[in-house]
Amino acid sequence: MAALVQPASAFAQGQCGGALKGTPQCDATPAKAPFAATGWQTVLLDHFSCQVADYSKEAAYYATLMNWSIRSDDGKQAMLDIGDWGGLQISGGYRAPPAPPAAAQPAAAAGRGGPRAPRNAVFTSVCWGIDQWDAKKVEAGLKQRGLSPVADNHGDFQSFHVKDPAGFGLQISNGNRKNRRQGPATAKTVAPAPFAPTAWKTVWLDHISYEVPNYKETVAFYVALLGWKAGEDEGSQSQCEIGDIGDIIIRRGGGGPPGVPVTPRPASIGHISFGIASFDPDQVKAELDKRGLNAREDTGGRGDIHTAPYKSYHTTTPNGYDLQISATTRANRSA
Repeated sequence: MAALVQPASAFAQGQCGGALKGTPQCDATPAKAPFAATGWQTVLLDHFSCQVADYSKEAAYYATLMNWSIRSDDGKQAMLDIGDWGGLQISGGYRAPPAPPAAAQPAAAAGRGGPRAPRNAVFTSVCWGIDQWDAKKVEAGLKQRGLSPVADNHGDFQSFHVKDPAGFGLQISNGNRKNRRQGPATAKTVAPAPFAPTAWKTVWLDHISYEVPNYKETVAFYVALLGWKAGEDEGSQSQCEIGDIGDIIIRRGGGGPPGVPVTPRPASIGHISFGIASFDPDQVKAELDKRGLNAREDTGGRGDIHTAPYKSYHTTTPNGYDLQISATTRANRSA
């Protein structure tokens, strides 16, 4: 059996290293499949959906810093192209929930690159394009597996909304690289560019950091439903491969030490890391610094950023979301 390769970024952020490894609270036994595999493969990151307090500022920030093109802006939300392989829908209207008690705050949040500014942003769903699209068969397959699909179609775009085991929004579409993001994206948003544009090119979904109440069942769900490849179960998380699109780290939510009771929290995407081409640690930091942006080094705990196998910086968007920028690409995804 081939050994599973687990990237350094994932192991460093888990809760089950050192003396905790192999203990009952860090059981690394994967969950059983919740249903028969569909045989579907995920072929496209159709789009993330994000709600923020000020969508126009957020859109202008991503367009200027990451060079994502604005495909549309209707005055309430904007759709951006992430290169030619993904999308981000940003809508306004976010209202922050009441702050939790101090004791409920994750002790390790700062160490994982959590934002230092108030967070006025939340990712509400992710839409994935699959192969073998046949709307009737997809709907039937979802219902057979105990899900309640809700159709959402616009022109040639076809999709179904469901909920994953953690209650997070999952949209499954007929999207692929041949039928999505066709033609130039030349729309504008109301907010001005916050600074001079970079020359960065976003080429890879390094990872989504996804915290859920039960990470094992969530991993098993996505493996069976969307054909993702599970990584090694660390005891508190598993990094899965999403085909040739990128990776996702599905984590046990709460952030506290294993076995210590915490207030249950809903599923959430804590941060997203995007790989850019020709990543140079000093140049990337200089570009962030001269734009007045914070640059929090993250090597997955593997030493100096110039020599570590995993290289990245976290920064914070105008609405307080944690954006990670890394050197990871398809070619070195297992480094």
